[in-house]
Amino acid sequence: MSNVINVILSGGVGSRLWPLSRKSKPKQYLPFFQNKSLFGLTIERNEKVCNHVLLVGSVQNIDLAKEELSKVSHDIIVEAVPRNTAAAIAFAALSTDPDDILVVTPSDHLIEGEEQYLQALKRGIEFAKEGFLVTFGINPTRPETGYGYIEAAGTDVLSFREKPNYETAKDFIKQGNFFWNSGIFCFKASTYLQELERFDPKLYTAAKAAFDGAKDGVLDEELSMRIPSKSVDYAIMERSDSIKVVPSFFQWSDMGSFDSLYDYLITKGHPKDEAGNVVIGGSKHTVFLGLKNCIVVNTDDAVLIMDKAHAQDVKHVYETLEKEGSTLV
Repeated sequence: MSNVINVILSGGVGSRLWPLSRKSKPKQYLPFFQNKSLFGLTIERNEKVCNHVLLVGSVQNIDLAKEELSKVSHDIIVEAVPRNTAAAIAFAALSTDPDDILVVTPSDHLIEGEEQYLQALKRGIEFAKEGFLVTFGINPTRPETGYGYIEAAGTDVLSFREKPNYETAKDFIKQGNFFWNSGIFCFKASTYLQELERFDPKLYTAAKAAFDGAKDGVLDEELSMRIPSKSVDYAIMERSDSIKVVPSFFQWSDMGSFDSLYDYLITKGHPKDEAGNVVIGGSKHTVFLGLKNCIVVNTDDAVLIMDKAHAQDVKHVYETLEKEGSTLV
């Protein structure tokens, strides 16, 4: 009998949530969500349909996951260097039985509406058993420019679209058959590997070599560097003719930036002033004069002051610090 395995991908840094998120402690391990981490919440909601957890994570922060994982049946694959999601999922598929169903989830998304979520997941698992690659499309609530979109006809995928500009996003919403691309997937291990070998044999071969060369659960760094760095969307999902999308109506956010975190914290009663300004972290009394919708982020060694509208630009600050070799990343 095949297992249903929650493959959790945890290789990202969360650069748009700097200075809270660092290489040593990425956003998925921060206890900002009613004293729980996004990683812990991911395990909790998926264990209702999955009987095992398989973490594919970075060697830099794998120890942060072990306490949460100790509560469930699990295995760990440690990436010496990040090579994007197509390779990370290949490692998971290579380590499981061919008929195992893989429910692939990021470790850093916030999902609310458990009943709707589990309903969507169970439907996706049924498609996966039939041999389909399954993606989950989130019913959009606004013309969001920070997400990719899936154009669908029922459960059939017509196209994948890159992050649009605002006018294009409004048109997607108006048409009514576009969904946010959630980054959640479901398929048999064998189906994934067959499609990867079909569409990107170089990536498949290199990923298998790195996996076969692993020692004590840690992938070989030199062999890993030979793997093309591609997302699963680009390598397979946008090319395969065996795709199904499950239209999904749970509340979802990738928590990728401070505007998402801001919105979440406000719904949970986090204090803000009359002009919509908030402080995250620190205990100093902070006053905003002549400013609207601004965010101050305090950590022990850095302070970020920003207009909420520039939340996506934090990534550039992180990239600059990284190029400079700063210890602040």
